[in-house]
Amino acid sequence: MRIATITFQQNATSQMQDLQTDLMKTQNDLSTGKKLHSAADDPSGMALVNQLNVQLSASQQYVTNGNYATSTMQLEEQAMSDATNVLQSARDLTVQANDASLTSAQRADIAAQLTQQLQNLVAIGNRVDGAGNYLFSGQAAGTTPFSQTGTSVSYSGSNLVSQVQIAANQRISAGDSGATVFMNIPAGNGTFTTSGAQTNTGTGSIGVGTVATPAAWVPDTYTIAFTTPANYTVTNSAGTVVSTVTGFKDGDTIAFNGVQIPMTGTPAAGDTFTVAKAGNASAFSTLQSVITTLSNGTLNSAQISSQLGGSLQQIDNAISNLSNVSASVGARLNSITTSQGSAQVLQTNLTTSVSQ
Repeated sequence: MRIATITFQQNATSQMQDLQTDLMKTQNDLSTGKKLHSAADDPSGMALVNQLNVQLSASQQYVTNGNYATSTMQLEEQAMSDATNVLQSARDLTVQANDASLTSAQRADIAAQLTQQLQNLVAIGNRVDGAGNYLFSGQAAGTTPFSQTGTSVSYSGSNLVSQVQIAANQRISAGDSGATVFMNIPAGNGTFTTSGAQTNTGTGSIGVGTVATPAAWVPDTYTIAFTTPANYTVTNSAGTVVSTVTGFKDGDTIAFNGVQIPMTGTPAAGDTFTVAKAGNASAFSTLQSVITTLSNGTLNSAQISSQLGGSLQQIDNAISNLSNVSASVGARLNSITTSQGSAQVLQTNLTTSVSQ
């Protein structure tokens, strides 16, 4: 069999081109450190690499999400710390004001300081993050959450908060709404509230009270009416007499339907006090209540003591609520830290698998 010279040359050229292609691929493999450059190199291997890269990309996004949530919640944590300091200062001023020896002018000075504290608290509630989003507006991040009109502070944000995915099967709240942090705070002792009528003329001052026997408590609005300084009756909202007591004296405890309420001083005949089931109150309305009490020059010392006693309890409730929300933020930050630690290990393993 005879082979033409042209055929020999073509075969030789083709072999040289194949060798050149193989050499270029080898050089490319060496320079990039990659064996697979396209699906044609190894279809099943490339499919596995693509799958690993998808998992790697998702893990990296979870870390990015966690970093965003961490930044936001750290700002929220600082804001709540500042709010706690404001409320603690307001509490100290309220205790100072609850002194029978103070004059109306001195109480008015304290009320002016509390007015400034109230404005500070509103400013804290309206703080923003680095992108200009309000920390406490929930999902309505572009809406100013709190606005003050006269003596009233209202909330315009959303009660819903954004959820951020920090792992394949884990989502967390990236913040807290202003309603949760500042507005929906249980009033009184959480079960009922107490108050004295502004028309009272005696020196009787009612305390916050406790629930001694929860099973006996019937939520309702009760009126404690003194017929004499030593005798009183307790009636419910329907006018039914719940309890009648004679021989009351300064320092005795008023007890009915499983509750116990301390009373100091001596009420006058015709003085009344109210015990009502607890609702919610905001941190802002609590401070405003103290300001209103101290600005009222017609109240006697017993009336002031009763009203400030209830306000002190409510300030404590607001501080406790901030503490609870802060604890929740801390727990979520810990979850992010744990998740990101796991993500770093996973990403290392995925990168190693892709390399192999």
